[in-house]
Amino acid sequence: MCGRTKTCMKHKVFPTHPDYVFRTVLSAALSLSFTVLFALYNGYLGLALASVWHGSICIFYLLLTAIRGIILLAGRGSGKRTGSRLALRRRRVYLLCCAILLLLDLALVVPVSMMTLQKTPVNMGLIPGIAMAAYTTWKVAAASVHLRLQARRSEGNMLISELRAISFIDALVSVLTLQNTLIMINRSDSDPGRMMVLTAVTSAVIYAAILLISVLLLIRGLRENRPHSYSPEIIS
Repeated sequence: MCGRTKTCMKHKVFPTHPDYVFRTVLSAALSLSFTVLFALYNGYLGLALASVWHGSICIFYLLLTAIRGIILLAGRGSGKRTGSRLALRRRRVYLLCCAILLLLDLALVVPVSMMTLQKTPVNMGLIPGIAMAAYTTWKVAAASVHLRLQARRSEGNMLISELRAISFIDALVSVLTLQNTLIMINRSDSDPGRMMVLTAVTSAVIYAAILLISVLLLIRGLRENRPHSYSPEIIS
């Protein structure tokens, strides 16, 4: 009895959110803020240095920002909708973001090609490279765990699933960037193309994975057209 009383008091003092949805939206909002700044920074470098690399990275992250922003804004406007209207709104937003995701995949062709050919500017030492590796490892691990958790939620919100998939794609691109950075830092001047084959293979595999995720998301959006296939939870 005492245990139950303490549990009730805990819930009154610390009110619970729909935990998983709340954490997903919070992390997406934080990621959105940093992504905007990173996109603008690369956009500035692209214009100032006439750099194709920075310009292509800017476009990629702007599209990533657009997807996250649309989903978050759609969630804020979903509170007054219920049932079939909410399901229809979610599906439209989901498919719109899938379309933008396909544009994002297309925008990745330029930076992936430049990384494969080792034509990217890298001004970074070994220690920052190690720090970048640690951050990327954490990012990939977190994105993988949450993507798996969301896949197990049979009643899950499809927009939350899309946010998690977008985070995983972002993590995969970070792996490509990390690989390129470490190769450029440790590249031998006597044999600059030594790692090109490895880079080409890993880039092709990761890009294929990104395309597969994009296609699977689109297929899900086209299939889930019945109101009862959605859960009543909302992003807010």
